[in-house]
Amino acid sequence: MTWKTSEYSGWGRVHTANSAAARPERATALAAIVEKTPAPAVGMRRSYGDACLNDGGRMIDMSRMDRVLNFDPETGILHVEAGAQIGQILKIFAPKGWLPPVMPGTGFATVGGAIAMDVHGKNHHGAGSFGVHITEITLMTPKGPKVLTPRKNAGLFKATVGGLGQTGPILSARLQLLRAKGDVMIVTERRVEAWDEFLALLDASDATYTVGWIDATARGDQLGRGILEEAETGAGLVTAAKRGKRIPVDAPSFALSPSVVRTFNAAYWRRVPDRGRTVVKPIDDFFFPLDKIHDWNRLYGKSGFHQFQCVVPIDAADSLRAMLERIAGSGLASPLAVLKRMGPGRAGYMSFPMEGYTLAVDFPNKVAATRLISELEAATVEAKGRIYLAKDALSGPDSVRGMYPEFAAWAKVVKSADPGGHYITDLVRRLNLRTA
Repeated sequence: MTWKTSEYSGWGRVHTANSAAARPERATALAAIVEKTPAPAVGMRRSYGDACLNDGGRMIDMSRMDRVLNFDPETGILHVEAGAQIGQILKIFAPKGWLPPVMPGTGFATVGGAIAMDVHGKNHHGAGSFGVHITEITLMTPKGPKVLTPRKNAGLFKATVGGLGQTGPILSARLQLLRAKGDVMIVTERRVEAWDEFLALLDASDATYTVGWIDATARGDQLGRGILEEAETGAGLVTAAKRGKRIPVDAPSFALSPSVVRTFNAAYWRRVPDRGRTVVKPIDDFFFPLDKIHDWNRLYGKSGFHQFQCVVPIDAADSLRAMLERIAGSGLASPLAVLKRMGPGRAGYMSFPMEGYTLAVDFPNKVAATRLISELEAATVEAKGRIYLAKDALSGPDSVRGMYPEFAAWAKVVKSADPGGHYITDLVRRLNLRTA
């Protein structure tokens, strides 16, 4: 297997790494790598920080191992290699009446990455996290493939789902797809005036998919205003989503200046009529709205950006409101801010979700943003919430372990699965997650 050294980054473009990477195409090639030179596995590098980096070491690029191995049209069980992208699964199976059970905000995420981060989507309040729908994982170990299920090798299964890749490369997985009424989305958009109304609408919604866009620059009586989208699958004719737009260069710093963001957000909020509206969208336009803009991360300039995402319990909603007040007062937020209601469903020791509310906000990579995110992290700890490690690029080791009450169980299994520390990544080193 050829190893090629290159520089690469996470999606936020804040952290970079130089690593030697191999790109196996078959299980036999992956087995040979893991036996002789085990290294962390990486997919499409859509984690925002350094979860997919191993500076000065090696990485196994799984993107070529993307085959559909088997599908049962009666049960909806899909067996697929770990490098398969969620968006490609959607494209293949939505016309057949099946959807990936949980979809993050980008279709470029791979099945292996979705397992390693136990991703959540717009249906978490009802469906739980991605790992809840995994019936089987095949790990590639130095001794060959090892099958895990929620009952067989259950501890290793729970350490792998949401486990940041620390139990070894995932070869393949079986997942339960969800039935769909069709391959378009019927979306009801509603303009929301302020924070309390937003939470009440999220709590009362019985839609399968819900997501809220927040104007993170609005203050005072307008704090927390935004747009709520509630959606169901449907059948009908709709123009296919357009693709191919690209950000060719890094945007200048004034492109996301406070005045520009405030003006954009106000106009975006008003695009939905007072009475609301219902529209039909291509299915990938609803689930992956930013994927049609290739390299959209370049809008933040060459310095990159951070995303802060936390979840707090339902009874800590006032703490989340206080965080939003701090964000709005800072003048640092970008137009990308999302609020969702989460249910209890999670599948791994280190899975992010908990029942409550999750807020995600993007910030250009500036010193002031770094300080603000540190304050937001402290507020999350105080609220007994947790931050999402798939998005994090700044946290230290002191607070993260306490956010994840099953950390000790995860660490014990990982130490047994990888005693040599071959799968440690830059994020794991930064947070000292593999250190006693």
